[in-house]
Amino acid sequence: MTRHTRLIMQMVYWAFVLYLFIPLSLMVLMGFKDSKFIGFPIKSLTLHWYKVVIQDLELMSVFAYSFTIAISSTVLAIIIGTWAAMLLSQAKFKGKIIVFALITLPAVLPGIISAIALRIYSQTLGIEPGMTAVILGHTVHNVPFVTLVGMARLNSQPMSHVEAAQDLGADNVISFFRITLPYLTPALVGAGIFCMLTSFDDFVRSFFLGGYEPTLPVYIFSQLRTGMSPEINAISSVVLVITAVMGLAAERLMRRK
Repeated sequence: MTRHTRLIMQMVYWAFVLYLFIPLSLMVLMGFKDSKFIGFPIKSLTLHWYKVVIQDLELMSVFAYSFTIAISSTVLAIIIGTWAAMLLSQAKFKGKIIVFALITLPAVLPGIISAIALRIYSQTLGIEPGMTAVILGHTVHNVPFVTLVGMARLNSQPMSHVEAAQDLGADNVISFFRITLPYLTPALVGAGIFCMLTSFDDFVRSFFLGGYEPTLPVYIFSQLRTGMSPEINAISSVVLVITAVMGLAAERLMRRK
């Protein structure tokens, strides 16, 4: 690689970094604006909008509602996705490629198509729009990611470990919990954090499957319909910090594992 080519690549890299972080920086900055209107100039900075966010009981309820859905759908996705990864990695049967395609299909479907299909299916099952429908919809969307990460991890596991445990008298269940599951844990932690963030950020499925109580993305969308305000920027900044902390915690935990 020549020096000229390396210089061009570095310029492209830093241009992308600026393109990514300048909007985020402006969003965070506007959350400290002393005026109710978004834009420059900024005469002074204030924490007023963050105090409004913390004191807003309705917003805190929306946060708790969204986190409950994210955690519930993540737990279900990890259970189902781990089972699917074990099935596709270790079992031998005809039509495995078809099963794999069906399991990973929700990850490649357009969000609006997936949301409409899930709304029709939930109504067919008699599930009314609300928390249960949203959890099931997010779970269906998250299972492929857990499955793919789990399969990638299982494909690198030496089978001699499981065979040694079975030679020592462990059955399939014990060998899974004693050998396979600890080996899978770093991958499942990463997949779980990704699923939580995806569920917490999901708008389309939450909008179609939700009831009268909105998730955070739906709540922000409803607030935007009346115009931008620093309070929305403050909410978005808090979500950004939570997302960054969760991502860094997952990375640190995976490195330790």
